[in-house]
Amino acid sequence: MKTETNERRAVRALVCAVAGILFLVPFHAFLTSWAANNFGHLDAFRIWKEIVLVLISPIAFWVAWRDKNIRFFLKSSMFIRLFVFYVFLHLALGAWALHQHEVTKTALVYSLIINLRFFGFFIIAYVAAAYSVWLRENAVKILMLPAVTVVTIGLLQKITLSHNLLGYFYGPGTIPPYQTVDGNGGLKRVQSTMRGANPLGAYLILAIPAFVAFLRGWLIRTICLLAALIVLFYSYSRSAWIGVIISLWLLAWWMLLKSHHRVWLVSSVIALVFLGSGSFYFLRSKPIAQDTLLHTSSVSKSPMSSNQVRLASLKSGLQDVVHQPFGRGPGTAGPASFRNKPHPTRIAENYYLQLGQEVGVIGMLLFIAMNVVVVRDLWFKRGEILAKVLLASFAGITFVNLISHAWTDDTLAYVWWGLAGIALAPALISRTHKPAAKRS
Repeated sequence: MKTETNERRAVRALVCAVAGILFLVPFHAFLTSWAANNFGHLDAFRIWKEIVLVLISPIAFWVAWRDKNIRFFLKSSMFIRLFVFYVFLHLALGAWALHQHEVTKTALVYSLIINLRFFGFFIIAYVAAAYSVWLRENAVKILMLPAVTVVTIGLLQKITLSHNLLGYFYGPGTIPPYQTVDGNGGLKRVQSTMRGANPLGAYLILAIPAFVAFLRGWLIRTICLLAALIVLFYSYSRSAWIGVIISLWLLAWWMLLKSHHRVWLVSSVIALVFLGSGSFYFLRSKPIAQDTLLHTSSVSKSPMSSNQVRLASLKSGLQDVVHQPFGRGPGTAGPASFRNKPHPTRIAENYYLQLGQEVGVIGMLLFIAMNVVVVRDLWFKRGEILAKVLLASFAGITFVNLISHAWTDDTLAYVWWGLAGIALAPALISRTHKPAAKRS
């Protein structure tokens, strides 16, 4: 009886931690910036979820090891094998870079956190959902309630014309309350509770298809979808616009099973492409197109446009990978490199190139292989709507990662990979089943 009680308590703690992280992380930037503004210690507040991960990891391992089915998964899974090699590669290259004085301890630790955390959370969410019917049944609600709140706050930020609304909560040394397009003060970008406009746009690549798939009632669905599209537009995140189009098109293709419906879908896409191309051609010299689409406005106050910065960064990142195919070590590129003083910051504007800069071509290929394994497993479960939404959004998010560092964002990484773990978890234990210790 004691063993059963301990196991149930362990599972309950695991489920609460996973659900809590998934529910709170869309508000992570807002809550930590507010706390730092009032109490200081921004970095200490920012790692709250990583602290939770460290605390629940032994619990997840203990729970998983007691169940022969999950234990078999941990021993035989190609994903786990790739992940172990990926972690070892990070640690080995990190130790080498530290010994060669290529990276500081702070930058190294920060890189290890942002590169490895979401894979670890994926495994923990998998284990928790394998034991918890409640987590599997409520995963959509845990996604939708924060998503609706994020969209609502973003809409309020726009329609109240008070982009500095978040300035009442943020302070010096935290994140800015709003961003602009190329320094143009007339084009303030909506960011809601995220750490920036681009992370908000990337998050909406998951949220908008979820609105389409899960909201019931045409009125509620229409209102939420329209609000989300308005917020998406005023984030001025062009990569997110394209990512949402990709994800919605794929979701529609998979949900429309009849051939004549798919013919209409393809025809409408072709028509929209021609209409959009024609409109762009005639409007390309207009200020609105230069400001929102091309980012080439003549009134920009930035010395270089975002297009020039991105192209220069991509070129530099590619050259780094070609000249150093084994990488320079975790923390020497990407967001972590801001902490790697006096070494120069290296931002490739491409998540895959960032990994190549840090852990080489081998690390980049390992990351891609793990993605392929998870996408393959989701494809096998595409009969479930959550798997369809995750697959569709993954395609859009992958595009964004080609021109930014989307997976380094706390919210997107934790939410997508946590939901993927839940979606892929087998229903090993139901409410009426006895714990693993009694099922031998």
